[in-house]
Amino acid sequence: MQQTDRLKTFAIATLGCKVNQFESADMIEQLRNAGWKQVSFNEAADLYLVNSCTVTGKSDAESRKLLRRARRANPDATVVATGCYAQVSPEALQALAEVDQVLGNREKVDILRHITLGADQVSSLTEQLEGPSLKLTSFADHTRAFLQIQSGCENGCSYCIVPIARGPNRSVAVTDVEEAVRRLAGEGYREVVLTGIHLGAYQSGLTGLLRRLDATGAVERLRLGSLEPNELSDELLELIAGSSRICPHLHLPLQSGSDTVLHRMRRRYDAALYRQVVEKVAQRLPDAFLAADVIAGFPGETEQEFRETCDLIAALPLADLHVFPYSRRPGTVAAAMPDQLPPAVIKERTTILNRLAAVKLKLFRQRFIGSHLEVLGQRHDPATGLISGLSRNYLEIDCPGTADDINRLRMVRVTALSRNRLVGEPA
Repeated sequence: MQQTDRLKTFAIATLGCKVNQFESADMIEQLRNAGWKQVSFNEAADLYLVNSCTVTGKSDAESRKLLRRARRANPDATVVATGCYAQVSPEALQALAEVDQVLGNREKVDILRHITLGADQVSSLTEQLEGPSLKLTSFADHTRAFLQIQSGCENGCSYCIVPIARGPNRSVAVTDVEEAVRRLAGEGYREVVLTGIHLGAYQSGLTGLLRRLDATGAVERLRLGSLEPNELSDELLELIAGSSRICPHLHLPLQSGSDTVLHRMRRRYDAALYRQVVEKVAQRLPDAFLAADVIAGFPGETEQEFRETCDLIAALPLADLHVFPYSRRPGTVAAAMPDQLPPAVIKERTTILNRLAAVKLKLFRQRFIGSHLEVLGQRHDPATGLISGLSRNYLEIDCPGTADDINRLRMVRVTALSRNRLVGEPA
């Protein structure tokens, strides 16, 4: 392992959720402010950071793969594993020959000091009371800023490792969130995405916070991360419907459409409530992008229970699904349940749900052909002369433009769906 005073270049790879993306951006800013130069993860660097996820066994495997790739890229580099996999299973990462240092989630907020010390450090999160750090002022290579306003979860779902990886619920003060949004808007960001591990548990009240942010008008767009379906109140829905800033885009985890499976999962709603919430949103926000998480192959899931899930999804006005094959996570209640399904069954059900998701997304996209949508430019491709951007209702649209259109809001008329991508022209 190198001496840290010789480290000049760094590369970072991020797995998992928007919270991890926010924390990676924060670590990037810490290192850049200290004079370090960021390079691509595929290039030779003096320091490699892997900000890991541990929601599934596949996430763990991907983290190990990235750590090995880093070591191959520069055998003399310092390779650091951090994030949720490091928090939950530090011993597994310490046993890898490719890894020099293991740091937990709490250590991210002062990453440079810990790298300088050179020692493994994974602090307990069980007694952590302070909310996430909001020191971040900019996002590298992004036109949208993620802002973590809450961390931790106390729901206790039987399959979920997140409470172990992220600790108890804690939130950022309203005034600190307001100041952070103003700061990011001042840096030129047109859209701020409010994120959290359990966003609906924001301790000062999510609806009140959104109302204050909406009223200040500091930023053109506000977008929400994932919300539990039983936490989307009528008051919050009406606020979104009446706002020109809060984007009509909601991610409402389903996990299963079977009441018996939901009970074994220890979810706090049933299929009827989920149906009621989604239909209410679709009625009040007819153009909203509604997405759901769903788990395929939960322990004991019968063919009938799986059909109930497919039937519910098919009947609902959802735009997309995030499908997760069930992954047995040591330390969770579900890991000890009987009737763990064979991998082949889980894979087959995952495939069926992904096909259903593809149909849903295609139908949703097709609805907007001929529509005029406000698009925030994100990426420019000089080879095609196209700029890719995001509408308020989370549709990615390709349109003729130049690099000057990045981070600009433009009206676009959607003309076609080509190769699963919406295309349009300036309106």
